[in-house]
Amino acid sequence: MAEEEKKLQEVPAEDSLVTESSVAEESSADKLDAEDKTTEAKWYVAHTYSGYENKVKANLDKTIENRHLEDQILEVRVPLLDVVEVKNGAKKNVQRKMFPGYVLVHMIMNDETWYVVRNTRGVTGFVGPGSKPVPLSDAEIKPLGIKTENISVDFGVGDEIAVIAGVWKDTAGVVQRMDFGKQTATINVELFGRETPVEISFAEVRRIDG
Repeated sequence: MAEEEKKLQEVPAEDSLVTESSVAEESSADKLDAEDKTTEAKWYVAHTYSGYENKVKANLDKTIENRHLEDQILEVRVPLLDVVEVKNGAKKNVQRKMFPGYVLVHMIMNDETWYVVRNTRGVTGFVGPGSKPVPLSDAEIKPLGIKTENISVDFGVGDEIAVIAGVWKDTAGVVQRMDFGKQTATINVELFGRETPVEISFAEVRRIDG
């Protein structure tokens, strides 16, 4: 493990992914199987070097933003567990990683997303037979407190929507941003005489037909 981490540290810090030219160097066998591709997002587990979980999440989040993959890689999560630690007779609430050495990724599995996650600095592969990406089942997801229900929407960035529930009910605005991981849309509303971006749940809005 020490030798593997030494090799990992030799990778330039600013490079979260291997170079694009390396794609052509991969053998034809080193590809995502067609049967593993999905058209809807599922939760997968990526194995990381010990202690690199948060760095992997940061690298992935940055790559998702740079490559505009927000609608394909919806969320990267490092599950935490609240525990009570007793030290010198004093109790202290602390958070520890639920699964050290693992990161959860909510993603649509295709050639690009598979390549991005698999080649992120600190990732050693997906959890599955022979690093074959196998999605978590509902039974496996439930103890993690992850909601599996996704709300289907018929609007996107640039569409005008009306808020039909919640604090901003009866407000309308143009969608500035979509966050499929959080299931929210961001619109600008007038607040104290200026336009302010607010996040609203998909369940609280509907599209305004032109």
